[in-house]
Amino acid sequence: MHNSNHKIGVILANLGTPSEPSPSAISAYLNDFLRDKRVVDLPNWKWLPLLKGIILPLRSRRIAKNYQEIWTEKGSPLLAYSLEQKAGLQQYFQAKGIDVQVEIGMTYGEPSIESAVKKLTDLKVDKIIFLPLYPQYSSTTTAAAIDCFAHALKTQRGIVPFEIIHSYADDENYIRALVASIKLQLKDDEFLLFSYHGIPLRYENKGDYYREHCRKTTLAVVDQLGLMETQWAMTFQSRFGREEWLQPYTDKFLETAPAQGIEKIAVICPGFASDCLETLEEIAVTNRQLFISHGGKTYQYIPSLNASKQHIECLAQLILSKL
Repeated sequence: MHNSNHKIGVILANLGTPSEPSPSAISAYLNDFLRDKRVVDLPNWKWLPLLKGIILPLRSRRIAKNYQEIWTEKGSPLLAYSLEQKAGLQQYFQAKGIDVQVEIGMTYGEPSIESAVKKLTDLKVDKIIFLPLYPQYSSTTTAAAIDCFAHALKTQRGIVPFEIIHSYADDENYIRALVASIKLQLKDDEFLLFSYHGIPLRYENKGDYYREHCRKTTLAVVDQLGLMETQWAMTFQSRFGREEWLQPYTDKFLETAPAQGIEKIAVICPGFASDCLETLEEIAVTNRQLFISHGGKTYQYIPSLNASKQHIECLAQLILSKL
């Protein structure tokens, strides 16, 4: 039972977002993101000339238009949904009479994880619960967020007691929220595709068990939905560069699916706690065009859990388990 005299600080950690949908802001954001050794582990002499000379100038201009199309009054969708999640959790704990202060912290960009830690320590919280919003652990996401959290603590003499929620790939409340979301959208004649952000196969060979966590989530949802093997598949999206990534690839699957008799498809991305450029543009728009152009008839993207009631309940229960 939580001691009502204690004030708890919670940090909802996510990847991050550019400050505005301009090439310069996107370049600054991508520079932080793609220079993290957790994300790209190539030696600097090999990676930095490519990053600075080709990737940042070309990619920043190309995706600026995509960001402009999805930008909201509160900033990027990722930030807007993060703010809604923060507010939803704050209201949830207030209704329960539990003294919790929720903050947002991004691994790259603002608001930073370091600023979230400072806010909570200034409030003199008795404990911090650090929750990376990645249900499936990966060294490229979860570990990178934990690195930032540890870095934020390095300058402090009196470190506040803390706990880290490592992952929740098969947490019952998370699975329940996914199932409820799918049931609202999925039609009886649609094939269900689970698409997760990919990582280089080399990372898995070095010990990253992300694929195992993706499989746990997928199988738990499939079991609750009662789907047969012919009604679903699991793939990986957003590969980059020439080396091999986790397979099967989402785009390749969508290209060949109509020829295999899959004409109606629904795609869900369970690895994303909030919709962002990747889900709203790559999955919802680009991949839809790919599927339809290869003979598919209907295609729908099932949104991320975002700030839905079931998702807030899921996150709250994860936090309460650490009190």
